[in-house]
Amino acid sequence: MKQFREYQNVFFIGIGGIGMSALARFFNTSGYNVAGYDRTRGPVTDALCDEGIEVVFDEEVKSIPDKYTDPAYTLVVYTPAVPSKHDQLIWFSGKGFTVLKRSKVLGMITEDTKSVCVAGTHGKTTVSTMVAFLFHNSKLGVNAFLGGISKNFGTNFLINIESDLVVLEADEFDRSFLQLTPYTALITSMDADHLDIYGTAEEVKEGFLQFAARIRKNGILLIKSGLQVPDKLAEGVRVFSYSMEQEADYSVHNLREKDGIFSFDLKTPDGILKDFTLGIPGLINVENAVAALALGLMNGVEPDEMKESLLRFKGISRRFDVIINTPRLVYIDDYAHHPEEIRATLKGVRKAYHDRKITGVFQPHLFSRTRDFAREFAAVLDEGLDRIILLPVYPAREEPIQGVSSEIIAAYLDPEKYIIAGKEDLLQQINKIQPDVLITMGAGDIDRLVPEIHKWGLKNIL
Repeated sequence: MKQFREYQNVFFIGIGGIGMSALARFFNTSGYNVAGYDRTRGPVTDALCDEGIEVVFDEEVKSIPDKYTDPAYTLVVYTPAVPSKHDQLIWFSGKGFTVLKRSKVLGMITEDTKSVCVAGTHGKTTVSTMVAFLFHNSKLGVNAFLGGISKNFGTNFLINIESDLVVLEADEFDRSFLQLTPYTALITSMDADHLDIYGTAEEVKEGFLQFAARIRKNGILLIKSGLQVPDKLAEGVRVFSYSMEQEADYSVHNLREKDGIFSFDLKTPDGILKDFTLGIPGLINVENAVAALALGLMNGVEPDEMKESLLRFKGISRRFDVIINTPRLVYIDDYAHHPEEIRATLKGVRKAYHDRKITGVFQPHLFSRTRDFAREFAAVLDEGLDRIILLPVYPAREEPIQGVSSEIIAAYLDPEKYIIAGKEDLLQQINKIQPDVLITMGAGDIDRLVPEIHKWGLKNIL
Protein backbone atom coordinates (compact mmCIF):
# COMPACT_ATOMS: atom_id res chain seq x y z
CA MET A 1 0.00 0.00 0.00
CA LYS A 2 3.05 2.28 0.02
CA GLN A 3 2.09 3.47 -3.49
CA PHE A 4 -1.13 4.98 -2.12
CA ARG A 5 0.14 6.32 1.20
CA GLU A 6 -0.41 9.96 0.23
CA TYR A 7 -4.15 9.47 -0.36
CA GLN A 8 -6.99 9.42 2.13
CA ASN A 9 -9.87 9.06 -0.35
CA VAL A 10 -10.54 6.86 -3.37
CA PHE A 11 -13.30 7.61 -5.88
CA PHE A 12 -14.37 4.92 -8.36
CA ILE A 13 -16.02 5.74 -11.70
CA GLY A 14 -18.02 2.62 -12.51
CA ILE A 15 -17.99 1.28 -8.95
CA GLY A 16 -20.81 -1.20 -9.62
CA GLY A 17 -18.67 -3.29 -11.97
CA ILE A 18 -17.68 -6.59 -10.47
CA GLY A 19 -13.94 -5.91 -10.68
CA MET A 20 -14.29 -2.33 -9.52
CA SER A 21 -16.41 -3.29 -6.53
CA ALA A 22 -13.73 -5.75 -5.36
CA LEU A 23 -11.13 -2.97 -5.45
CA ALA A 24 -13.51 -0.62 -3.66
CA ARG A 25 -13.93 -3.20 -0.90
CA PHE A 26 -10.16 -3.57 -0.65
CA PHE A 27 -9.61 0.17 -0.09
CA ASN A 28 -12.61 0.38 2.25
CA THR A 29 -11.29 -2.41 4.50
CA SER A 30 -7.82 -0.82 4.35
CA GLY A 31 -9.05 2.35 6.05
CA TYR A 32 -9.60 4.71 3.12
CA ASN A 33 -12.69 6.83 2.52
CA VAL A 34 -14.35 5.24 -0.52
CA ALA A 35 -17.12 6.47 -2.81
CA GLY A 36 -18.03 6.14 -6.45
CA TYR A 37 -20.37 6.57 -9.37
CA ASP A 38 -22.39 4.01 -11.23
CA ARG A 39 -25.04 4.37 -13.93
CA THR A 40 -27.74 2.27 -12.26
CA ARG A 41 -28.58 0.89 -8.86
CA GLY A 42 -28.32 -2.90 -8.47
CA PRO A 43 -27.42 -5.68 -6.03
CA VAL A 44 -23.70 -4.81 -6.10
CA THR A 45 -24.18 -1.10 -5.43
CA ASP A 46 -26.76 -1.88 -2.73
CA ALA A 47 -24.23 -4.16 -1.03
CA LEU A 48 -21.51 -1.50 -1.24
CA CYS A 49 -23.81 1.06 0.36
CA ASP A 50 -24.57 -1.41 3.16
CA GLU A 51 -20.81 -1.66 3.73
CA GLY A 52 -20.54 2.12 4.22
CA ILE A 53 -19.43 3.10 0.71
CA GLU A 54 -21.23 6.10 -0.78
CA VAL A 55 -22.51 5.58 -4.33
CA VAL A 56 -23.95 8.28 -6.59
CA PHE A 57 -25.97 7.63 -9.73
CA ASP A 58 -25.73 11.03 -11.42
CA GLU A 59 -22.63 11.62 -13.55
CA GLU A 60 -22.79 15.41 -13.14
CA VAL A 61 -19.73 16.83 -11.43
CA LYS A 62 -21.85 18.41 -8.71
CA SER A 63 -22.84 14.95 -7.48
CA ILE A 64 -19.25 14.16 -6.43
CA PRO A 65 -19.14 14.35 -2.61
CA ASP A 66 -17.09 17.32 -1.35
CA LYS A 67 -14.60 15.06 0.43
CA TYR A 68 -13.39 13.74 -2.93
CA THR A 69 -12.77 17.09 -4.68
CA ASP A 70 -9.22 17.75 -3.46
CA PRO A 71 -6.58 16.26 -5.82
CA ALA A 72 -3.97 16.22 -3.07
CA TYR A 73 -5.81 13.57 -1.08
CA THR A 74 -8.00 11.73 -3.61
CA LEU A 75 -7.10 8.90 -5.97
CA VAL A 76 -9.51 8.31 -8.86
CA VAL A 77 -9.95 4.83 -10.34
CA TYR A 78 -11.96 4.19 -13.48
CA THR A 79 -12.97 1.24 -15.63
CA PRO A 80 -12.45 1.38 -19.41
CA ALA A 81 -16.09 0.34 -19.71
CA VAL A 82 -16.91 3.99 -18.86
CA PRO A 83 -16.94 6.18 -22.00
CA SER A 84 -14.16 8.75 -22.36
CA LYS A 85 -16.74 11.57 -22.55
CA HIS A 86 -18.06 10.80 -19.04
CA ASP A 87 -18.51 14.13 -17.20
CA GLN A 88 -16.82 13.11 -13.96
CA LEU A 89 -13.89 11.42 -15.72
CA ILE A 90 -13.29 14.55 -17.79
CA TRP A 91 -13.46 16.78 -14.69
CA PHE A 92 -11.08 14.69 -12.59
CA SER A 93 -8.63 14.36 -15.50
CA GLY A 94 -8.61 18.13 -16.03
CA LYS A 95 -8.19 19.12 -12.38
CA GLY A 96 -4.85 17.52 -11.57
CA PHE A 97 -6.12 14.31 -9.92
CA THR A 98 -4.23 11.05 -10.21
CA VAL A 99 -6.58 9.05 -12.44
CA LEU A 100 -5.73 5.37 -12.95
CA LYS A 101 -7.35 2.44 -14.72
CA ARG A 102 -8.63 -0.38 -12.54
CA SER A 103 -6.07 -2.80 -14.03
CA LYS A 104 -3.17 -0.48 -13.18
CA VAL A 105 -4.28 -0.20 -9.55
CA LEU A 106 -4.78 -3.96 -9.25
CA GLY A 107 -1.30 -4.53 -10.67
CA MET A 108 0.22 -2.08 -8.20
CA ILE A 109 -1.53 -3.70 -5.23
CA THR A 110 -0.45 -7.23 -6.15
CA GLU A 111 3.07 -6.63 -7.52
CA ASP A 112 4.74 -7.66 -4.24
CA THR A 113 2.49 -10.65 -3.55
CA LYS A 114 2.56 -14.31 -4.54
CA SER A 115 -0.18 -13.86 -7.10
CA VAL A 116 -2.17 -16.63 -8.76
CA CYS A 117 -3.64 -15.10 -11.92
CA VAL A 118 -6.40 -16.86 -13.84
CA ALA A 119 -6.76 -15.83 -17.50
CA GLY A 120 -8.88 -16.98 -20.42
CA THR A 121 -11.72 -15.85 -22.64
CA HIS A 122 -14.02 -18.03 -20.55
CA GLY A 123 -13.89 -20.02 -17.32
CA LYS A 124 -11.75 -17.62 -15.34
CA THR A 125 -14.41 -16.50 -12.84
CA THR A 126 -15.42 -20.02 -11.84
CA VAL A 127 -11.83 -21.28 -11.66
CA SER A 128 -10.51 -18.30 -9.71
CA THR A 129 -13.38 -18.47 -7.22
CA MET A 130 -12.90 -22.21 -6.82
CA VAL A 131 -9.16 -21.73 -6.29
CA ALA A 132 -9.81 -19.02 -3.71
CA PHE A 133 -12.17 -21.34 -1.82
CA LEU A 134 -9.64 -24.19 -1.85
CA PHE A 135 -6.88 -21.89 -0.58
CA HIS A 136 -9.14 -20.25 2.01
CA ASN A 137 -9.95 -23.63 3.55
CA SER A 138 -6.32 -24.73 3.66
CA LYS A 139 -3.48 -23.91 6.00
CA LEU A 140 -2.26 -21.32 3.45
CA GLY A 141 -5.16 -18.85 3.54
CA VAL A 142 -5.73 -16.38 0.70
CA ASN A 143 -6.58 -12.88 -0.47
CA ALA A 144 -8.75 -12.64 -3.58
CA PHE A 145 -10.16 -10.21 -6.12
CA LEU A 146 -12.88 -12.15 -7.93
CA GLY A 147 -14.98 -11.51 -11.03
CA GLY A 148 -18.18 -12.86 -9.54
CA ILE A 149 -20.02 -13.13 -6.24
CA SER A 150 -19.00 -16.32 -4.47
CA LYS A 151 -21.99 -18.12 -2.99
CA ASN A 152 -19.83 -19.44 -0.17
CA PHE A 153 -18.49 -16.02 0.82
CA GLY A 154 -21.30 -13.76 -0.39
CA THR A 155 -18.69 -11.37 -1.81
CA ASN A 156 -16.08 -10.94 -4.55
CA PHE A 157 -13.26 -9.87 -2.21
CA LEU A 158 -11.34 -11.76 0.47
CA ILE A 159 -8.61 -10.46 2.76
CA ASN A 160 -6.23 -12.41 4.98
CA ILE A 161 -3.29 -10.39 6.27
CA GLU A 162 -1.55 -13.62 7.37
CA SER A 163 -1.36 -14.97 3.79
CA ASP A 164 1.01 -13.89 1.01
CA LEU A 165 -1.20 -15.54 -1.65
CA VAL A 166 -3.60 -13.50 -3.75
CA VAL A 167 -5.96 -14.99 -6.35
CA LEU A 168 -7.27 -12.73 -9.08
CA GLU A 169 -8.78 -12.78 -12.52
CA ALA A 170 -6.47 -11.68 -15.31
CA ASP A 171 -8.87 -9.85 -17.62
CA GLU A 172 -7.96 -9.73 -21.31
CA PHE A 173 -10.35 -6.84 -22.06
CA ASP A 174 -8.41 -3.68 -22.90
CA ARG A 175 -5.24 -5.79 -22.39
CA SER A 176 -5.70 -5.28 -18.65
CA PHE A 177 -3.83 -8.48 -17.75
CA LEU A 178 -0.61 -6.99 -19.05
CA GLN A 179 -0.48 -4.92 -15.85
CA LEU A 180 -0.02 -8.09 -13.74
CA THR A 181 3.13 -9.97 -12.71
CA PRO A 182 1.96 -13.50 -11.81
CA TYR A 183 3.82 -16.08 -9.79
CA THR A 184 1.41 -18.74 -10.99
CA ALA A 185 -0.69 -18.18 -14.12
CA LEU A 186 -3.47 -20.20 -15.69
CA ILE A 187 -4.75 -19.82 -19.25
CA THR A 188 -8.08 -21.59 -19.84
CA SER A 189 -8.74 -20.47 -23.42
CA MET A 190 -7.64 -18.06 -26.14
CA ASP A 191 -10.78 -17.82 -28.26
CA ALA A 192 -11.39 -14.78 -30.42
CA ASP A 193 -13.20 -12.12 -28.38
CA HIS A 194 -13.03 -8.36 -27.79
CA LEU A 195 -12.21 -7.89 -31.46
CA ASP A 196 -13.11 -4.22 -31.00
CA ILE A 197 -9.90 -4.07 -28.94
CA TYR A 198 -7.64 -6.64 -30.62
CA GLY A 199 -8.80 -6.56 -34.23
CA THR A 200 -8.08 -10.22 -35.08
CA ALA A 201 -8.10 -13.65 -33.45
CA GLU A 202 -4.32 -13.82 -33.87
CA GLU A 203 -3.91 -10.60 -31.89
CA VAL A 204 -6.07 -12.06 -29.10
CA LYS A 205 -3.75 -15.06 -28.95
CA GLU A 206 -0.72 -12.78 -29.00
CA GLY A 207 -2.16 -10.90 -26.01
CA PHE A 208 -2.32 -14.11 -23.99
CA LEU A 209 1.24 -15.03 -24.98
CA GLN A 210 2.40 -11.59 -23.78
CA PHE A 211 0.55 -12.20 -20.50
CA ALA A 212 2.37 -15.52 -20.05
CA ALA A 213 5.68 -13.76 -20.67
CA ARG A 214 4.98 -11.67 -17.55
CA ILE A 215 5.16 -14.69 -15.23
CA ARG A 216 7.98 -14.16 -12.74
CA LYS A 217 11.28 -15.98 -12.74
CA ASN A 218 10.86 -19.56 -11.44
CA GLY A 219 7.07 -19.21 -11.64
CA ILE A 220 4.48 -21.61 -13.04
CA LEU A 221 2.25 -21.64 -16.13
CA LEU A 222 -0.75 -24.00 -16.25
CA ILE A 223 -2.36 -24.06 -19.69
CA LYS A 224 -5.32 -25.89 -21.23
CA SER A 225 -4.10 -28.81 -23.33
CA GLY A 226 -4.07 -27.94 -27.02
CA LEU A 227 -3.37 -24.22 -26.58
CA GLN A 228 -0.18 -22.68 -27.89
CA VAL A 229 2.60 -22.69 -25.32
CA PRO A 230 4.58 -19.44 -25.37
CA ASP A 231 8.12 -19.55 -26.73
CA LYS A 232 9.31 -16.71 -24.51
CA LEU A 233 9.02 -17.25 -20.77
CA ALA A 234 11.08 -15.96 -17.89
CA GLU A 235 13.95 -18.08 -16.61
CA GLY A 236 12.88 -21.16 -14.67
CA VAL A 237 9.15 -20.96 -15.45
CA ARG A 238 7.66 -24.47 -15.36
CA VAL A 239 4.84 -25.31 -17.77
CA PHE A 240 2.04 -27.83 -17.13
CA SER A 241 -1.08 -28.75 -19.08
CA TYR A 242 -4.58 -29.71 -17.95
CA SER A 243 -7.70 -31.11 -19.60
CA MET A 244 -10.83 -33.06 -18.90
CA GLU A 245 -10.74 -35.15 -22.06
CA GLN A 246 -7.27 -34.90 -23.63
CA GLU A 247 -3.91 -36.22 -22.53
CA ALA A 248 -2.36 -33.71 -20.12
CA ASP A 249 -0.25 -33.38 -16.98
CA TYR A 250 -3.45 -32.97 -14.96
CA SER A 251 -6.58 -34.72 -16.23
CA VAL A 252 -9.72 -36.63 -15.30
CA HIS A 253 -9.67 -40.36 -14.63
CA ASN A 254 -12.69 -42.54 -13.88
CA LEU A 255 -15.38 -39.87 -14.29
CA ARG A 256 -18.78 -40.83 -12.88
CA GLU A 257 -22.10 -39.05 -12.41
CA LYS A 258 -24.99 -39.50 -9.99
CA ASP A 259 -28.05 -37.25 -9.89
CA GLY A 260 -26.25 -34.56 -11.88
CA ILE A 261 -23.21 -34.45 -9.57
CA PHE A 262 -19.83 -35.58 -10.85
CA SER A 263 -17.04 -37.48 -9.11
CA PHE A 264 -13.63 -38.31 -10.56
CA ASP A 265 -10.05 -39.24 -9.87
CA LEU A 266 -7.33 -36.72 -10.70
CA LYS A 267 -4.35 -37.81 -12.77
CA THR A 268 -1.25 -35.79 -11.85
CA PRO A 269 2.45 -35.97 -12.81
CA ASP A 270 3.00 -37.80 -9.49
CA GLY A 271 0.19 -40.33 -9.82
CA ILE A 272 -3.58 -40.57 -9.42
CA LEU A 273 -5.43 -38.92 -6.55
CA LYS A 274 -8.76 -40.64 -5.96
CA ASP A 275 -12.31 -39.54 -5.22
CA PHE A 276 -12.95 -35.86 -5.76
CA THR A 277 -16.62 -34.84 -5.84
CA LEU A 278 -18.01 -31.53 -7.04
CA GLY A 279 -20.58 -29.73 -4.92
CA ILE A 280 -22.08 -28.05 -7.99
CA PRO A 281 -23.57 -29.46 -11.22
CA GLY A 282 -22.37 -28.95 -14.78
CA LEU A 283 -19.93 -31.00 -16.83
CA ILE A 284 -17.90 -27.87 -17.59
CA ASN A 285 -17.19 -27.57 -13.87
CA VAL A 286 -15.30 -30.87 -13.94
CA GLU A 287 -12.67 -29.29 -16.18
CA ASN A 288 -12.74 -26.11 -14.07
CA ALA A 289 -12.10 -28.27 -11.01
CA VAL A 290 -9.12 -29.98 -12.66
CA ALA A 291 -7.53 -26.57 -13.22
CA ALA A 292 -8.31 -25.39 -9.69
CA LEU A 293 -7.01 -28.58 -8.08
CA ALA A 294 -3.82 -28.39 -10.13
CA LEU A 295 -3.23 -24.79 -8.99
CA GLY A 296 -3.86 -25.88 -5.42
CA LEU A 297 -1.34 -28.73 -5.60
CA MET A 298 1.26 -26.47 -7.24
CA ASN A 299 0.95 -23.97 -4.40
CA GLY A 300 1.03 -26.42 -1.51
CA VAL A 301 -2.59 -27.21 -0.69
CA GLU A 302 -3.02 -30.76 0.60
CA PRO A 303 -5.21 -33.16 -1.45
CA ASP A 304 -7.38 -34.04 1.55
CA GLU A 305 -7.99 -30.34 2.24
CA MET A 306 -9.17 -29.88 -1.35
CA LYS A 307 -11.41 -32.96 -1.37
CA GLU A 308 -13.36 -31.61 1.57
CA SER A 309 -13.53 -28.07 0.18
CA LEU A 310 -14.53 -29.06 -3.36
CA LEU A 311 -17.56 -30.88 -2.04
CA ARG A 312 -18.65 -27.74 -0.14
CA PHE A 313 -18.05 -25.33 -3.01
CA LYS A 314 -21.40 -23.70 -3.89
CA GLY A 315 -20.36 -21.89 -7.04
CA ILE A 316 -20.79 -18.32 -8.22
CA SER A 317 -23.89 -16.28 -8.84
CA ARG A 318 -24.76 -16.41 -12.55
CA ARG A 319 -22.41 -19.29 -13.39
CA PHE A 320 -24.55 -22.37 -14.13
CA ASP A 321 -26.71 -21.10 -11.30
CA VAL A 322 -29.52 -23.64 -10.74
CA ILE A 323 -32.30 -21.50 -9.27
CA ILE A 324 -35.20 -23.96 -9.55
CA ASN A 325 -34.76 -27.72 -9.87
CA THR A 326 -38.01 -29.70 -9.81
CA PRO A 327 -39.60 -32.40 -11.98
CA ARG A 328 -41.97 -29.73 -13.31
CA LEU A 329 -39.42 -26.96 -14.01
CA VAL A 330 -35.68 -26.43 -14.01
CA TYR A 331 -34.46 -22.82 -14.19
CA ILE A 332 -30.76 -22.02 -14.66
CA ASP A 333 -29.12 -18.61 -15.01
CA ASP A 334 -25.68 -18.21 -16.59
CA TYR A 335 -23.29 -15.42 -17.56
CA ALA A 336 -22.36 -17.04 -20.90
CA HIS A 337 -21.99 -14.36 -23.59
CA HIS A 338 -19.44 -15.76 -26.07
CA PRO A 339 -20.28 -18.61 -28.49
CA GLU A 340 -17.79 -21.01 -26.88
CA GLU A 341 -19.10 -20.23 -23.40
CA ILE A 342 -22.66 -20.85 -24.58
CA ARG A 343 -21.62 -24.11 -26.23
CA ALA A 344 -20.01 -25.36 -23.01
CA THR A 345 -22.94 -24.25 -20.85
CA LEU A 346 -25.58 -25.84 -23.08
CA LYS A 347 -23.55 -29.04 -23.34
CA GLY A 348 -23.71 -29.24 -19.56
CA VAL A 349 -27.46 -28.59 -19.56
CA ARG A 350 -28.00 -31.33 -22.16
CA LYS A 351 -25.88 -33.74 -20.14
CA ALA A 352 -27.82 -33.07 -16.95
CA TYR A 353 -31.32 -32.91 -18.50
CA HIS A 354 -30.92 -35.05 -21.61
CA ASP A 355 -34.54 -36.20 -21.76
CA ARG A 356 -36.17 -32.77 -21.38
CA LYS A 357 -37.00 -29.86 -23.70
CA ILE A 358 -34.71 -26.87 -23.17
CA THR A 359 -35.70 -23.24 -23.74
CA GLY A 360 -33.03 -20.55 -23.73
CA VAL A 361 -33.27 -16.78 -23.33
CA PHE A 362 -30.20 -15.05 -24.72
CA GLN A 363 -29.31 -11.37 -24.42
CA PRO A 364 -26.44 -10.54 -26.81
CA HIS A 365 -23.75 -8.38 -25.18
CA LEU A 366 -22.13 -5.62 -27.27
CA PHE A 367 -23.01 -4.64 -30.82
CA SER A 368 -19.47 -5.42 -32.01
CA ARG A 369 -19.51 -8.95 -30.54
CA THR A 370 -22.97 -9.57 -32.04
CA ARG A 371 -21.71 -8.41 -35.44
CA ASP A 372 -18.51 -10.46 -35.26
CA PHE A 373 -20.12 -13.73 -34.09
CA ALA A 374 -23.73 -13.67 -35.32
CA ARG A 375 -23.39 -16.92 -37.26
CA GLU A 376 -21.54 -18.63 -34.39
CA PHE A 377 -24.15 -17.53 -31.84
CA ALA A 378 -26.91 -18.94 -34.04
CA ALA A 379 -25.08 -22.25 -34.48
CA VAL A 380 -24.55 -22.91 -30.76
CA LEU A 381 -28.07 -21.77 -29.81
CA ASP A 382 -29.61 -23.94 -32.51
CA GLU A 383 -27.51 -26.93 -31.52
CA GLY A 384 -28.19 -26.69 -27.79
CA LEU A 385 -31.78 -25.46 -27.50
CA ASP A 386 -35.26 -26.60 -28.47
CA ARG A 387 -36.72 -23.08 -28.19
CA ILE A 388 -34.87 -19.76 -28.39
CA ILE A 389 -35.92 -16.34 -27.13
CA LEU A 390 -33.64 -13.50 -28.24
CA LEU A 391 -33.58 -10.23 -26.33
CA PRO A 392 -32.28 -6.94 -27.81
CA VAL A 393 -28.53 -6.35 -27.76
CA TYR A 394 -27.16 -4.93 -24.51
CA PRO A 395 -24.84 -2.08 -25.60
CA ALA A 396 -22.67 -1.77 -22.46
CA ARG A 397 -19.92 0.72 -23.38
CA GLU A 398 -20.79 0.90 -27.10
CA GLU A 399 -22.87 3.13 -29.30
CA PRO A 400 -25.25 1.33 -31.70
CA ILE A 401 -23.79 -0.01 -34.96
CA GLN A 402 -26.01 0.45 -37.98
CA GLY A 403 -27.64 -2.78 -39.08
CA VAL A 404 -26.58 -4.73 -35.97
CA SER A 405 -29.31 -6.17 -33.76
CA SER A 406 -30.55 -9.54 -32.53
CA GLU A 407 -32.10 -9.93 -35.97
CA ILE A 408 -28.71 -10.73 -37.51
CA ILE A 409 -28.46 -13.78 -35.22
CA ALA A 410 -32.06 -14.73 -35.98
CA ALA A 411 -31.30 -14.67 -39.71
CA TYR A 412 -29.36 -17.92 -39.27
CA LEU A 413 -32.00 -19.65 -37.10
CA ASP A 414 -34.98 -21.84 -37.97
CA PRO A 415 -37.96 -19.43 -38.06
CA GLU A 416 -40.07 -22.03 -36.25
CA LYS A 417 -37.61 -22.23 -33.38
CA TYR A 418 -37.09 -18.66 -32.17
CA ILE A 419 -38.86 -15.47 -31.18
CA ILE A 420 -37.47 -12.00 -30.48
CA ALA A 421 -38.91 -10.40 -27.36
CA GLY A 422 -38.38 -7.21 -25.38
CA LYS A 423 -37.51 -7.39 -21.71
CA GLU A 424 -40.92 -5.96 -20.88
CA ASP A 425 -42.80 -8.89 -22.45
CA LEU A 426 -40.34 -11.70 -21.67
CA LEU A 427 -42.43 -13.18 -18.85
CA GLN A 428 -45.47 -13.27 -21.12
CA GLN A 429 -43.50 -15.17 -23.78
CA ILE A 430 -42.07 -17.61 -21.24
CA ASN A 431 -45.57 -18.22 -19.92
CA LYS A 432 -46.79 -19.04 -23.43
CA ILE A 433 -44.03 -21.59 -23.93
CA GLN A 434 -44.36 -23.16 -20.46
CA PRO A 435 -40.79 -24.46 -20.57
CA ASP A 436 -39.61 -27.69 -19.07
CA VAL A 437 -35.99 -26.54 -18.66
CA LEU A 438 -35.30 -22.79 -18.92
CA ILE A 439 -31.91 -21.09 -19.07
CA THR A 440 -31.20 -17.35 -19.22
CA MET A 441 -27.81 -16.30 -20.63
CA GLY A 442 -25.95 -13.04 -21.10
CA ALA A 443 -23.53 -10.54 -19.56
CA GLY A 444 -25.76 -7.46 -19.74
CA ASP A 445 -28.65 -6.57 -17.48
CA ILE A 446 -30.53 -9.84 -17.99
CA ASP A 447 -29.71 -10.62 -14.35
CA ARG A 448 -32.24 -7.93 -13.35
CA LEU A 449 -34.96 -10.17 -14.81
CA VAL A 450 -33.98 -13.26 -12.82
CA PRO A 451 -35.99 -12.47 -9.64
CA GLU A 452 -39.22 -12.05 -11.61
CA ILE A 453 -38.60 -15.21 -13.62
CA HIS A 454 -37.91 -16.98 -10.34
CA LYS A 455 -41.24 -15.79 -8.93
CA TRP A 456 -43.02 -16.87 -12.11
CA GLY A 457 -41.39 -20.29 -11.89
CA LEU A 458 -42.35 -20.84 -8.26
CA LYS A 459 -45.93 -19.86 -8.98
CA ASN A 460 -46.11 -22.28 -11.91
CA ILE A 461 -44.81 -25.31 -10.02
CA LEU A 462 -47.23 -24.96 -7.12
